[in-house]
Amino acid sequence: AAALRTARLPYRALSTEPLALNDLAPNPGSNKRPKIRVGRGIGSGKGKTAGRGHKGTKARQGGSVRPGFSGGQTPLHKALPKVGFTSRREAFDVVNVGNLQKWIDERRLEPSDTEMLTMRDLNTSGLVNLKGSTAGVKLLGEGEMTSPVHIEVSRASASAIKAVEGAGGTVTCAHYNRLALRALLKPHKFEQMP
Repeated sequence: AAALRTARLPYRALSTEPLALNDLAPNPGSNKRPKIRVGRGIGSGKGKTAGRGHKGTKARQGGSVRPGFSGGQTPLHKALPKVGFTSRREAFDVVNVGNLQKWIDERRLEPSDTEMLTMRDLNTSGLVNLKGSTAGVKLLGEGEMTSPVHIEVSRASASAIKAVEGAGGTVTCAHYNRLALRALLKPHKFEQMP
């Protein structure tokens, strides 16, 4: 009988630690709240209108309004005046020669005497992120350049060209439109290059 009584005791009572008020908790998985079944009679408290009230948009199936909807009144985003404008100027990702030299020192970029570093190489190495850029890369002259590198970019400042050529390299500026830049970055997506 004593063995049976022990077997019926809760799991926590069988643990070696003393039971305290701050330790009391239901057994894991024993207190899952049941799914509320609606529309099952007035005694359930969720019968008839099933907690949706009488009529109206929210009582209907799929009845909800989009965020910002003001019931037909002019919404706030239309009542406020427009501010500013969207610039149509080409946006370039900027790379300084100092950062380029740092990438080369860390062997994240490996310049070659025969092959030119392209914007695809800069993008793959993580030096620039051309995902949202439409114009390409502009090379600027901040920092020092010591490694000879042959690089192709969209634009380059005079100081950047001087720094690269002073280290024994060359800078080639090539304009790419959006489609051509995409083809340069992801050639596997093009059967025929534009």
